[in-house]
Parts: sequence; C-alpha cells; structure tokens
Amino acid sequence: MTTTPDLLNRLRSEWRHAGASLPARRAAQHFAERHRELELDFVDDLVDVVRLCESRGPRKVLERARIVQALLEDARDPLIHRALLQTLLPGIVSVCRQLRFGAGIVDEPGETLAVATALCAELLYDWAGQSRPYAAPDVLSALRGRLRRHLLKEKEERRILASDANNVAHAAQGSSTTLQTRLEAMRGTPHERLARLTYARVFEGVSLKELAAADRSAPQSLQHELQCFARRHLI
Repeated sequence: MTTTPDLLNRLRSEWRHAGASLPARRAAQHFAERHRELELDFVDDLVDVVRLCESRGPRKVLERARIVQALLEDARDPLIHRALLQTLLPGIVSVCRQLRFGAGIVDEPGETLAVATALCAELLYDWAGQSRPYAAPDVLSALRGRLRRHLLKEKEERRILASDANNVAHAAQGSSTTLQTRLEAMRGTPHERLARLTYARVFEGVSLKELAAADRSAPQSLQHELQCFARRHLI
C-alpha cells in the first residue's frame, strides 16, 4: 500500500539524486545558457533550478513564473521534464486535495496522487515546447479536469462491477447449484483463475485493487475480465 507521504518522499528522494547527477548538471547549464534572461548562471544543477521555483525561494512570483514557463518550453528534454514535474508537485497535491483525493471512489489517497502525478507527466509531454506565461496554473487547471474525468470514469466502472456482482449473486439464488458451488466446480478448468478471483470478490469482499495486486494484473484489465466471465458463465 502506497500512502501519500510515501509517494511524495519517494519522489523527493529520487529527485535529490537525479536532479544533482552529472547529466542534470549539464542540463542545468544548457538551460541557463538558453534562457540568459532568467539569470541562472550561478545554478549548479537542476535541484537548484527547482529550488528557485519554490515559494520560499529567493525569486519573486513573476520571476518564478518565468522559470516555469521556460521549463515547459524545454520540457522535451527528459531531465527538464522531470524538473518541471518536481516543481509542480505541491500543486498536484493541491489538485488532489480539491477533489478530496477521490474519497468514496478510490481506496487510498496515495492511489489518487499516483494517478494525478502520472496524468501531469503525460500533460507535460503533450504541452512540451509551448510558451505559457502562466504555465503552472494552466497545467494544474488542465490536470484538475483530467483527474476529475478519471475519477468519474473509475466511479462508473466500479458501479458496473458492483452491479455485475449483484447480478451474479441474484442469478444464483433459487438455483439448485449455488454460485459458490459453481465457482468451486471450475477448479482445474481453464476458468479456474477467474472463478477464484470472482469468489474472493463476491464472498470475501476483497477489493479490486487487492485482487489485481495479487494477480499481478492491471485493475481495469482485471475488472473487464471479471465482467466478461460473469456474463458468459455465471449470469
């Protein structure tokens, strides 16, 4: 289970090494040369660049905004992209907080933060090369929309899965062969894996996330498999 602090600490720890590496020092030097108007000649590496973008840093608001704008312009460089993502982490957390970390939809706040971080990274790839004076708020506004759509989709998929589980249980009621017996009868057949997972989901209340982790599969893919299995063999 990955909690929100765990994920943030991992990203920060990773950045302390990646952002100060030799390639990162070279990237910072090239970044400073391309954007001399930002007066970054004194920075040693990308960790220094990110620090300049922090609210408690020495730069004023407009100066920080110009640095973020330049980072987005150069974000096709993987290291610059990572620096920009690191810069936006507090904003990503804020977006998750605005959406209550998906409370009532996802099981763990860390899951929502992980999705939001991945969506933001994807968004930065999509927007790399653009010049936006308000890059940070623009990116975070777009992220909020993408994350909201993701959560709504997740909510609907979970509703469908719960409905399918209820239909399976209902279909088995009154039958001479109970659902539990039917699932157990599939041991040793090509359907054994999905029968076992369905049993755990319906009778043991195991969450989809836990099932997917144990099965080493993606939650959405597993959900689709279970739905198809239920409709073809149980309902």
